[in-house]
Amino acid sequence: MRMPKGEWKVGTKDDYYVRTSAWSAPGCHPVGCGLILHIEDGKLTGVEGDKDHPLTQGRLCPRCLALPEVVNHPDRILYPMKRARKDRGKNTWERITWDEALDLIVEKVEETRERYGYEGVHTFGGTGREATFYYPVLSYSVFQSPNVSTVISGDSCYGPRCMITNFILGTGYPEIDHAAYFPDRYDDPRFVLPEYVMVWGKNPIVSNPDGFFGHALIDMMKRGTKLITVDPRITWLASRAEITLQLRPGTDTALLMAMLNVVINEGLYDKEFVEKWCYGLEDLKERVQDMPPAKAAAITWVPEEKIIRAARVFAQAKSASIQWGLATEMSQNAVQTCQCILYLCALTGRIDAPGGISVGPKASLTGKWRYEQIKWVNPELIDKRIGNEEYPVSKSALTNCLADTVLDALEEEDLKIGMVWINSSNVWSCPGAVPERWLAALSRVEFIVAQDIFLTPANMSVADLVLPVSTFAEHDGLVLPHFGRNAPYLGAINKAVEVGEARSDFETVMALGKRLNPDAFPWETVEEFLDYSVYGNGFSFDDLRKMGQFQPDYSYYKYESGKLREDGEVGFDTVTGLFELRSLQFEAWGEDPLPYYQEPTFSPYATPDLAQDYPLVLTTGGRKYTSFHSEHRQVPTLREIDPWPIVQIHPDTAAKNGISDGDWVCIENQYGSCRQKAKLTYAVDPRVVHAEHAWWYPEQDMELPNQGGAFKSQINNLMPHFMTGKLYIGSPYKCLICRVTKVSGLDD
Repeated sequence: MRMPKGEWKVGTKDDYYVRTSAWSAPGCHPVGCGLILHIEDGKLTGVEGDKDHPLTQGRLCPRCLALPEVVNHPDRILYPMKRARKDRGKNTWERITWDEALDLIVEKVEETRERYGYEGVHTFGGTGREATFYYPVLSYSVFQSPNVSTVISGDSCYGPRCMITNFILGTGYPEIDHAAYFPDRYDDPRFVLPEYVMVWGKNPIVSNPDGFFGHALIDMMKRGTKLITVDPRITWLASRAEITLQLRPGTDTALLMAMLNVVINEGLYDKEFVEKWCYGLEDLKERVQDMPPAKAAAITWVPEEKIIRAARVFAQAKSASIQWGLATEMSQNAVQTCQCILYLCALTGRIDAPGGISVGPKASLTGKWRYEQIKWVNPELIDKRIGNEEYPVSKSALTNCLADTVLDALEEEDLKIGMVWINSSNVWSCPGAVPERWLAALSRVEFIVAQDIFLTPANMSVADLVLPVSTFAEHDGLVLPHFGRNAPYLGAINKAVEVGEARSDFETVMALGKRLNPDAFPWETVEEFLDYSVYGNGFSFDDLRKMGQFQPDYSYYKYESGKLREDGEVGFDTVTGLFELRSLQFEAWGEDPLPYYQEPTFSPYATPDLAQDYPLVLTTGGRKYTSFHSEHRQVPTLREIDPWPIVQIHPDTAAKNGISDGDWVCIENQYGSCRQKAKLTYAVDPRVVHAEHAWWYPEQDMELPNQGGAFKSQINNLMPHFMTGKLYIGSPYKCLICRVTKVSGLDD
């Protein structure tokens, strides 16, 4: 159906439709896909795409279509529950009221402050969910603690791309220009269709990453956009690309430096842009002489002629863009890879250009409220934040603690963390390297609160109090693609139904904030807060509901008109005021200001003796249509499509190891092992295997020690702790070594 213009809810009391924008829970990146939800007799019974949504235009993925199965699932957490600390890992939950839960939390916060200080409370947040907006607020404005983090080693997800972009060109997250800011999309006269899009370490039609609607790439391909793909696997997009660069995992920087070598040495760069707006070309030119295409070919396994051709095609295209994924951050060369991608875009004149990469303006569509909440933390405590002393990047560039340093702090003999809050993070079944160490470390903490929609291995094993989180069908809210850093629209999340006593992340934050720091929460209702959040755009939240989505005006070449700098001056918001091909900020931190290639710590070349035992390069973490990281495992329709974890193996490699398609195999290296099912495919190099991440089995016994089979298929069992890049950024989730052997089953 189509919602009447200006309406967001139509029908009768017992049978009605609600237009909304998807975010989470359940998990998803902030794409804000448009949905029409059908409610009958107080129950969500149907989902269809909103054809009037400016980007998704009625198209939905299987996870959105399966939303009723999540909302109405019999295993959902619907009420606050507590248990005795001595019963951790046991299914001895007792239902309590919200007031009892909040009273208990306040009591434990005050006890923790008295014993450890305000910094004794640590907040963990998960990936992508709407909670991304609110778990830092919970730490800073409610607990008034500086200690908040994820658990992903090297913080190697999205944050590094944003940080590096900020210090090289001083703006928000860059994205391929897909006409998202324009109501008439590709027909807008300002838009130029990219002749080429280089998709680097990303599978956007599956992952819809960070707020980018992946199918937009298909839309542009239909209009004539051609692809260059860079990936260890031949993905669906790679099979349709004009140039496919199938590189060895972890060697992205070498490939990029060789491409920069070609562009600079052959004079293919945009001389006008570089001369007027860039700093450090001669330094960069000298550095990339270290990586001629022939050398890069030997390192990356990409033929020399392909490297040269890709560099020339990209540089000489009338319009072109690069879409870079989290794979660029999941190596020890993360900083250098991200540098080089931005450098390739800048040298070829693609920055904030039609058909190039768009960059977000300084102002956010919801203001700076969530970024300002650190003001409630004592400045002396900010200096004492975990990881600050060891890593200057933490102290001066990030507002969160570094995950590896937090694990170290939890393992200290003199533990100084007395309370932990786990917000939408399935700690050792999804992001955490050395997962069994995370379980052991968190088990030492005196009091743990977890929020989620289902019991996960993490909250079942260590939580003392569990709070129910509402799905996006059950609360009001806002969705901003790219977490507001480059948001082509602002969408309204509209409450359609109520299930149990589940609350949104913000409702929980505000309720607790009014008890612990009421000055930080002057609003009486969620709608008052949402009105405050959107007020700067000239409308109320109710107005936004009726609009569905708001698209702000967009202008290209903002650096020419002073729209990228806080002071209104032309240029880039960097130390030099220019796009920095030599980063002065990196130099100030003691890091090399220019890119360089570092061989993965464990590889066939860095550790040839070890590679005798573990001869295959292991890459991990490819996305699936049916799950968001470790979520959706208990949804029948989605689990039927993908019932088991899959490791992709080349048929020749499988034959050498006596492995047939569908066999259970053990994947192992010097750190650990796990079991997954073999999928034989020519999409991977014979020297590489690709394993899925974040698998667990909610149908199994959830009590300790099994905890839903949390460690049985967990590929991060093979992941080392604290093997990060020089600035701490990056970690080798996608470039380790391993061997695979046939086994009889998951448990045998």
